[in-house]
Amino acid sequence: QVHVVESGGGLVQAGGSLRLSCAASGRTDSISVMGWFRQAPGKEREFVAAITWGGITYTADHVKGRFTISQDNVKNTVYLQMNSLRPEDTAVYFCAAGRALQENPKRYDYWGQGTQVTVSS
Repeated sequence: QVHVVESGGGLVQAGGSLRLSCAASGRTDSISVMGWFRQAPGKEREFVAAITWGGITYTADHVKGRFTISQDNVKNTVYLQMNSLRPEDTAVYFCAAGRALQENPKRYDYWGQGTQVTVSS
């Protein structure tokens, strides 16, 4: 079993920045990828970015150039640095852990509870 816990959400004005954190614990040796997804009201959950323990990253086109995923292997923690935030980035952001570097949320086995990010105009 792997537990993931997100933190760092909040309210920010358009153009501002936030950094989300996701800490993994438990059987972290059973996973090799951690990713970020988001879900806005009335919309499907969408992929944002993912990273392997080896440092390979994959970022969705719709946030590329604004969002950066990184990790601290010692702390089993993944970060999502979000810059130049827009109102359309408002969503609940979820961290997930799995074994495949891809966009499909069904390929991720463990999920956090999510953290709200609200961007005001």
